[in-house]
Amino acid sequence: MTSAPDGHDVTDLDALLRLYGEPGAASLRKEVDHVHPHYRALIEASPFFVLATSGPAGLDASPRGDQAGAVVVDDARTLLIPDRRGNNRLDSLRNILADPRVALLFLIPGVGETLRVNGRARVTTDPELLARFAVDGKAPRTVIRVSVETVYFQCSRAVVRAGLWDPARQVRRDSLPSTGTILSDLSRAEIDGGAYDRDLPTRLATTLY
Repeated sequence: MTSAPDGHDVTDLDALLRLYGEPGAASLRKEVDHVHPHYRALIEASPFFVLATSGPAGLDASPRGDQAGAVVVDDARTLLIPDRRGNNRLDSLRNILADPRVALLFLIPGVGETLRVNGRARVTTDPELLARFAVDGKAPRTVIRVSVETVYFQCSRAVVRAGLWDPARQVRRDSLPSTGTILSDLSRAEIDGGAYDRDLPTRLATTLY
């Protein structure tokens, strides 16, 4: 539930533009309708991206990670994304079936700039594509084919502010609630959190692909 307006909400475009002004020339010129060779280099160097989708049940932003280059630039207007093993909630895929619009945000370790891609997606079980993305003999169940509409880089301010790649700002995992603890509490102990945490390393090692 959203809160009621408090008199300070910005509710129209003119007011927003008065606050921020017009974008600079570089912000506009960096956007193209295809995967330029420079942008291709960024995609091929990225081992991690976020896939944003929208559907009848709401919005979804799904983290996706693989070896760098796993997202294939099939041509200047097409990306191919293997749908690797996950939790089988299928939030992204359900949304794509209902609304093909997608947005992707690529990150590259050690690099401040990110890359943004917007387009339309469809889900395919083309045997040749599944075989193309097999790892250790294990093929993905589907491949997401993205028809590219816009591509542009995002400047490094957010990554610099966050100190995302600064080792001194890394957070110790044991300083936060474990996933088992979270599941145990949210399920009111129906899920054995201790067993979940103990089994997690083996489960990750054996179910990556």
